[in-house]
Amino acid sequence: MILAEDTNIVLDADEPALGEIEVAPQVLEIIAGIAASSVDGVARMRGSFANSVNELFGRKERGKGVKLTFDANTLKADVYVYLNYGVAVPQVALAIQEEVKQQLLVMTDLETAEVNVHIEGVIPEKTTSAIDPNNLFGDQEDDAGDAK
Repeated sequence: MILAEDTNIVLDADEPALGEIEVAPQVLEIIAGIAASSVDGVARMRGSFANSVNELFGRKERGKGVKLTFDANTLKADVYVYLNYGVAVPQVALAIQEEVKQQLLVMTDLETAEVNVHIEGVIPEKTTSAIDPNNLFGDQEDDAGDAK
């Protein structure tokens, strides 16, 4: 078994070509990451500490949350995602599997044997704060003006 990050993946050509076509594993991770992120219900992909540091410096990591293995011309993808609260987990997971498999096939002509979806967590909806910074304690009237 070879981790995809160890070597470039050579694409087989059906027609005579002028040379070999090699794809860097990071390209496949980016394709899978963008495909998974585009599915409705996916809040974000899991990242590592290194991804977080890179994003602090303005470099967007598109391949985060994806791990690829390439063994005997078989591509396997593990996708790690956080979902939005309230979505149907099985439906979103199936949609992620289909989208990742389809995009890898369309863009690289590689058959994906497995797309394993790992749900890392659920992200609740953001609630807006109803606290007025000028009136922290609610509807209190200014009593100082009424006293004489």
